[in-house]
Amino acid sequence: MSRPCAPLTKDGPNSMLDTILLTETFYRTNKEECMKKVCILLFCALAVLACSNKDGGESAAVEDVTIGIAKFVQHEALDACENGLQDALILRGYNPVFDLQNANGDANTAAQIANKFKSAKVDVAVGIATPMAIALANVIPDIPVVFSAVTDPLGARLVSSLNRGEGNVTGLSDAIPTVDHIGLFQEIAGIKTLGYIYTSSEDNSISALSLVEAGCEKYGITLVAQAINTSAELQAAAQAIVNRVDGIYLTTDNTVFSALPALIQVFQGAKKPIFSGDVTGAMNGGCLIASGFNYYKAGLATGNMVADILEGKSPADIPVKFLTDPSESDLLFDLDAAANCGITIPENYLNQANYIFQDGLLSQMQ
Repeated sequence: MSRPCAPLTKDGPNSMLDTILLTETFYRTNKEECMKKVCILLFCALAVLACSNKDGGESAAVEDVTIGIAKFVQHEALDACENGLQDALILRGYNPVFDLQNANGDANTAAQIANKFKSAKVDVAVGIATPMAIALANVIPDIPVVFSAVTDPLGARLVSSLNRGEGNVTGLSDAIPTVDHIGLFQEIAGIKTLGYIYTSSEDNSISALSLVEAGCEKYGITLVAQAINTSAELQAAAQAIVNRVDGIYLTTDNTVFSALPALIQVFQGAKKPIFSGDVTGAMNGGCLIASGFNYYKAGLATGNMVADILEGKSPADIPVKFLTDPSESDLLFDLDAAANCGITIPENYLNQANYIFQDGLLSQMQ
């Protein structure tokens, strides 16, 4: 059974009626002061509401930004670059719409994607890898175009100077120290003949070939090069040269890395070492040595360039970016591959590595 409510009485200073009467008396005697306080409170509330509406308007404007991101082909390195790019924009306070595209290694598809971005009038178009960047730059004249993971922006004619952008185009290069890599490969693996497979239709691969030739000439190594056109040809190309070389060097060739397991299978079977210029693609094992910059961090750097453009910077005023900080590069040794090839990696080099692959597992070193 519910308890009955207590009746209102004037008995006792703490009764409900006393409270109501006291409040009414206080209001009548202090009416002017109360009205002032009410006005102040209302003013503050309106000010807060106005600020909230303003912030909401800015957020809506940021959310309206559309970024077209297209990679030429899918593999671990380019995927990591794409992820880093998106994360960088979010870290800069943006919440854009990302239009993610993949040309699947086809130049015609790359051109179609470029036209799609142009028609959609994206705020910034990003091309990951040289063929994709070229397609965007050739098709889009009036929207900022940012390239990423382009080995030779000058050779690809994306810019005429590394010190500035070119019209609406700027970006980041993934050039690696190829000559130094070949010297390290010779020191650790004792190679005298070096295999190199490259895509003849990729400008970055043609540029890299000249660097590989220079490295072999410097260290007295015989080069055996093999050209391919598509990733489907990679396994046959590897089989064609594996018995003619002591090891193979891989630059950042997108077509090669999109089918890397096929090449690893051939060289592992022949107990021949692989040196990869891309660490991200080597993290699943199979490459004796991998040295290069971190593609996720490359994506972060590219995303910051995009954010700068969204905030008013002209692409023409932004120099081509290179990752030169040691913290942006990685070094990996695969001890399983070393055992398979009968190679001992010197302790001083193992101590410099930030990734070790052993017993089928990848470990990040402190």
